[in-house]
Amino acid sequence: MTGSEATPSFRLAYVPGVTPSKWVRIWNERLPDIPLTLIPVSAAEAPGALRAGGADAAFVRLPIDRTDLSAIPLYTETTVVVVPKDHVVAAVDEVSAEDLADDIVLHPLDDTLDWERLPGRPAIERPATTADAIELVAAGVGVLIVPQSLARLHHRKDLTYRPLTDAPESRVALSWPEDETTDLVEQFIGIVRGRTVNSTRGRPPAPAQPKTKRSDKGGAQRKPTAGKPATGKSPRSGSGGPKGGSKGAGKRGKPRRRS
Repeated sequence: MTGSEATPSFRLAYVPGVTPSKWVRIWNERLPDIPLTLIPVSAAEAPGALRAGGADAAFVRLPIDRTDLSAIPLYTETTVVVVPKDHVVAAVDEVSAEDLADDIVLHPLDDTLDWERLPGRPAIERPATTADAIELVAAGVGVLIVPQSLARLHHRKDLTYRPLTDAPESRVALSWPEDETTDLVEQFIGIVRGRTVNSTRGRPPAPAQPKTKRSDKGGAQRKPTAGKPATGKSPRSGSGGPKGGSKGAGKRGKPRRRS
């Protein structure tokens, strides 16, 4: 593992739809002397940015080639269909792929959903980007299926969206080069996973402290030594025995009867 002093700053790439502000805020609170730089990238560019050293870590959309990248899945998004507000889909709470059988379903080149078969009817051409596809939906050309965060990102007043029940889902993960798991990467993993500031994960364990001998509790009696009473007090003299009796000859209580 490389020491944190090797990286004076932390570069975090993120794909469209991911909002890293919460984690950035926690980073700035915990490591105010280590600036964090945000790098927006497309979903297709994110793995290459990590491999080329353009970012220390990145929020990506799975699946990605994990040959030389580590990845921690974080959450799964709801898939929605984006439609004009006057579309019949806008009148229901959710739809299925079968409900889109008569619609032209746009399939942009930057789509991140892992389709076996796209529902609906295909468009003549594939839009270059999701943003381009949104413009076509607004123009009444077709509908678009995307992760919910992308529908929010490209929100328009004339469009709406509804959950699509039987579509593939998009998983968001934190990824980094597996050979570059630096101390700062470990710090950011801890933040994303919700570890507290006192967590020892990723830090060297503290040396074990030698055990100290427990002191006697409550004035516990020590083992008597020869010639000394256990309590440390002088033996009772003969207040109940004869005067001038020999040492230790004080009156003793009556012996107990044996049962």
